[in-house]
Amino acid sequence: MRRVLIVFMSIATVFAVDKKGAFAPAPASSYPGHQTQEKITIAAKPYNTDELAATAFGKVKPHTRGILPVLVVIQNDTGKGLSLNIKAEFVTASGEHLEAMTPDDVVRFQGIQKRPGLPSSPIPRIPGINNGKPKGPLNTPEIEGRALLARLLPAGESVNGFVYFEASELKGAKLYLDGIKDAASNQPFFYFELPLDAR
Repeated sequence: MRRVLIVFMSIATVFAVDKKGAFAPAPASSYPGHQTQEKITIAAKPYNTDELAATAFGKVKPHTRGILPVLVVIQNDTGKGLSLNIKAEFVTASGEHLEAMTPDDVVRFQGIQKRPGLPSSPIPRIPGINNGKPKGPLNTPEIEGRALLARLLPAGESVNGFVYFEASELKGAKLYLDGIKDAASNQPFFYFELPLDAR
């Protein structure tokens, strides 16, 4: 019985699926590379395989289109409410910082849009009419619906969501997270740096 429970928890951690097959991330402390500071526990898990992508995004596979989704799970054990204005950055092994993309940027992401040297359209754009980029191959409700957009985290609760980067190399990479404050006093908490290549 104990062995079965351990195997189930391992599957929940890797695939983030509940018994009904719905997307359900595991507790932050169960992920490799999680960190706890001042009673806040945060975990980060790159979704860079077909199996992981299927659990969160269905048939859409962002990692095959040049977008790296990173699941972030935040557990608040401070006894206080937290305000979240999360700033997320992908930090490469060489120390380069890449800002997270907005969900809207992701659904409009086209990758390489055209070959160099091709002229742009001679038709001028009319202000306010269809000036945004068209939706791309990652246009699915799950991209925005599963994004890390929460602004408040009550005491004793957890929140999860994805941040997205135009990145792929995980060796030596880290996720930098800042923007967590005590909701009552507005006192900021120290930033987190989480390894993205943790097994």
